[in-house]
This record gives sequence, C-alpha cells and structure tokens, in this order.
Amino acid sequence: MRPTVFSLFFCAVSGVCPAQDSYKVEVLKQSPPSTLAPEIRGALNEQGFRIIDDKGRNLADVWLRKAIPGSEAPTGPKGAVQFPFLADGELLGVLQFETEGHDYRDQPIAKGVYTMRYGLQPVNGDHLGVSTYRDYALLLPASKDQSLAAPARKQLEEKSAESAGTSHPAVFIMLMPPAETPKAGPSMVHDSEKDTWGVVLPLGLQVKGQAQPATYPVQLVVVGAAAA
Repeated sequence: MRPTVFSLFFCAVSGVCPAQDSYKVEVLKQSPPSTLAPEIRGALNEQGFRIIDDKGRNLADVWLRKAIPGSEAPTGPKGAVQFPFLADGELLGVLQFETEGHDYRDQPIAKGVYTMRYGLQPVNGDHLGVSTYRDYALLLPASKDQSLAAPARKQLEEKSAESAGTSHPAVFIMLMPPAETPKAGPSMVHDSEKDTWGVVLPLGLQVKGQAQPATYPVQLVVVGAAAA
C-alpha cells in the first residue's frame, strides 16, 4: 500500500485504536514555507506538525490555518455532509511533501508545497462507494494559489487537478475524528479493519458570532487509499 496523506477518514468503528508504534506525529517548530504567498502564509499558525513514517522518515509537514471561518457551531452531520459550517473552497492549511506523495485516489503528487481547501464531492456515479460522506480536502499548487479568498468551484477543481497532473482533482476524504480521541494535541490512530493510519490534528474554528476561535479536531489518514 502506498502512503496516502491527508484523507480525513471516519474511525468511530470497530478495529480503531490509539496507535503506539510505527507512524508518528510530532510538533514542528519550523515556520511555514517562505515561498507561500504573503496572504496565505500570514493566515497560518507558525507551529506545524510533522508526520513520520514507520521507517522514521518525514512523510509530510502540515501547517493549519489559525482560524477557519465557520457559519455556525458544529452540531454533527447534515445528511452526507459532516462539515456544513464550512464554505466551499475555504482554506484549511498547507502541506509540504518531502518526497512524492499520493492522494486518496492513489494519484501521485510531486514533492512540493500545496494549499488545502475544503470541498464537497459531486453527487454523481463517478464517486459512488468512495466514502459515506461528501466532505473532502483538495490540494492546490501553492505557487498558483495566491489569495486567501475561496476560488470558484471550476477554478478550484482545475487547479487541484494540476497537483496530480491529471484531469481529476487531488482529493482527500474529510471526515470526523474518532470519538475517543482527546481534543488536546496531535495523536495517531490505527484502523486495523481498513488498514489505515491516521493523524488527529486540532483545527482552529472561528464560528460566526463568537469572540475567540475554538479547537475542532479532525483526522487525516496518512496511510491508505480508496478501494479500487
């Protein structure tokens, strides 16, 4: 199985447990890449997270946005959408591959820096069986994503497809974290049933009408891909 980074995946099922060995996550005191557009870089936390594989190698680095705008406080899924409070195309953060990575469709993603933006899978036959939920994150080449403002849907998908060098966007399924995962700090979990490794990271969510951002954890699968 090829390593797949940043597919958010539901783990509140049997076979999921806190991970003690193999893949690890650690706090990264290194600042976001200087090559980012000033508007993007200024919206990120200075502290990041490093995902380390089972051989001790750097799999990817992640810097999350300081405060992601939310239209309302999270209250759970609405139908097939788990994050109805997020706007289409909203910036979630930035990731950097040290070597070639792969998305949830197992498309190769070249070494480099990418922005992560929120989106919803289209409701059509091309996406049947990929996930119970429609939420996902798209990777865009950071060199071509210069503004904090959310791009239009067509532009979002076209730029994301450039990350994979194909006609399909580079996507990572985005779902809720395990119910038993603590909210403070990063952690790793292993789903033995699906044979995936995931990292749980704390997103900062700025809910409309609230004075301060709240911490909202999400899980990102660092190893695993959709069934062929």
